[in-house]
Amino acid sequence: MKLIKVVITGAAGRMGQILIRQVLSDKSLKLIGVTEKQGHSKIGVDIGDILKIKKCNVKISDDIIPLFAKTDAVIDFSLPRASIAHVKYAAQARIIHVIGTTGFNSSQMKKIQMASQHATIVKSGNMSIGVNVLEKIVSDVSRALSNTFSVQIDEVHHKHKIDAPSGTALMLGQSVAKSKKKKLESIQKISKLNTKGQVSNNKIVFSSFRKGNTVGKHDVIFSSKDEIIQLSHKALNRNIFSLGAIQAVKWGLNQKPGLYSMANVLSL
Repeated sequence: MKLIKVVITGAAGRMGQILIRQVLSDKSLKLIGVTEKQGHSKIGVDIGDILKIKKCNVKISDDIIPLFAKTDAVIDFSLPRASIAHVKYAAQARIIHVIGTTGFNSSQMKKIQMASQHATIVKSGNMSIGVNVLEKIVSDVSRALSNTFSVQIDEVHHKHKIDAPSGTALMLGQSVAKSKKKKLESIQKISKLNTKGQVSNNKIVFSSFRKGNTVGKHDVIFSSKDEIIQLSHKALNRNIFSLGAIQAVKWGLNQKPGLYSMANVLSL
């Protein structure tokens, strides 16, 4: 069986290391390269030294072009600016680009959409299978409820997470907005960081909290004067994101260029 060649960006980071371990443990995949930003202190270091295992003969590089030219897929959990640079080269190489990065602005999203004319891009605010199933449930519940129900989306992440609301919270909010045939931008209400937003009948209220090492917790709360429906997901570790990303790589092998989500991967 031909192995699927994979490159991972942000190799020295926490998520990068988890992805590397997952790829190395999957017998259908072959890790051919890992990258970091220019000037990173770990450039040239064997990933075995990073993971504290035996040497893997794969060294961290800051030269993505030759790696993208010979790989089948790139798994990218980095920062928006870096992912936009990556997506350009993924399009040129016509490969699979799995993007777990969040926090893109509208201009950056347009660049991703343009790149998807040539690359098979799977992008999601959350690669977890559980969260994507939750998104489907949230959509179904929202569609079934009347407009008398207010909607709150609360999210908690570790203290180092930059973007707020999280990509997952926005993904869930988008699901509610679509079910109501409205644009999220027109009905979202974002509270200040670490502050609980007040319920509003005509808005989706987002509340974001940052504390400790919390991997991720999301609650979607539909409430009326008579009842409350609360849907929740809590990530216990980051392995769930790497497992979803690898599933996206394998699914993408059989797809034409385009911009896809984990809902497509999971046939939701």
